Amino acid sequence: MKTSIATVSISGELPEKLAAIAQAGFSGVEIFENDFLAFDGTPADVGRMVRDHGLEITLFQPFRDFEGMPEPHRSRLFDRAERKFDIMQELGTDLVLVCSNVSPLALGGIDRAVADFHELGERAAKRGLKVGYEALAWGRHISDHRDAWEVVRRTNHPNIGIILDSFHTLSRQIDINSIRSIPKEKIFIVQLADAPLIDMDLLYWSRHFRNMPGEGDLPVEAFTSAVAETGYDGYFSLEIFNDQFRGGSAKAIAADGHRSLITLGDRVRRNPNASGLTLPLMPDRSAVQGVGFVEFSASEADAGELAGILRTLGFSRTAQHRSKRVSVFS
Repeated sequence: MKTSIATVSISGELPEKLAAIAQAGFSGVEIFENDFLAFDGTPADVGRMVRDHGLEITLFQPFRDFEGMPEPHRSRLFDRAERKFDIMQELGTDLVLVCSNVSPLALGGIDRAVADFHELGERAAKRGLKVGYEALAWGRHISDHRDAWEVVRRTNHPNIGIILDSFHTLSRQIDINSIRSIPKEKIFIVQLADAPLIDMDLLYWSRHFRNMPGEGDLPVEAFTSAVAETGYDGYFSLEIFNDQFRGGSAKAIAADGHRSLITLGDRVRRNPNASGLTLPLMPDRSAVQGVGFVEFSASEADAGELAGILRTLGFSRTAQHRSKRVSVFS
């Protein structure tokens, strides 16, 4: 199982992020454009720094509001795409994410989108690059991975593929069975995120409340199994937008993210139809028979209040550590 994480998922400056990602055990990293722009260096500098950490740049993102635009915006977007391609070649990556258009100027229409992506594919092919199309859950005309796949399928270009994102599919409760019919070679990368079930605006929910697979309420395991059943053997990448994660320890969040991916992969691998995932065998989970004790840590100012709460719950202090400030309530 090839693991990756987007730089937007963790805190710190780009060098700190890359060090934490490499230390956690990831083999790839998505470079988010804002992190690149905030770094005082060239694209070639970023590429060297990534490779020095033993990482691969799996994706450069995002390229926004592309398909279905009227002139003169359409021509300007192709000029922007060429500049993106320049940066990608300097970075040393061959894949860019194009997310579905949210602009009020977008005209919509699958035929129009197919024509745009075919031309973009031709331009990408001249440079040996690839374009992945992702359906944003709040896209103006394309908000469903099934519609994004129809655009990719009808474009029928070897340099154009689909990017699947668990949040965008699961937040809209889209049937995941449709994923199983997508040819594995047309899935360019898979992005994973979980989230608690909250009734709120999709964009706000996505930008602030995503978390690691297994930490929320979305059926990420079922989504990943559907992808694995296609025979897909590319990168599974974490794309986590979470205010707390971006304010926490880069090393701790990266390590937690890598563990979540490996654990998810192990659960999916146990599905007979998704056994193609290559992972070291992990033992079965141990059954929890009961709780032996619960340990609380409190500041000196809060310790008295905590002790009072425990007494209210019916506990009493029965022991004191001989050398440490540890009390036992039972």
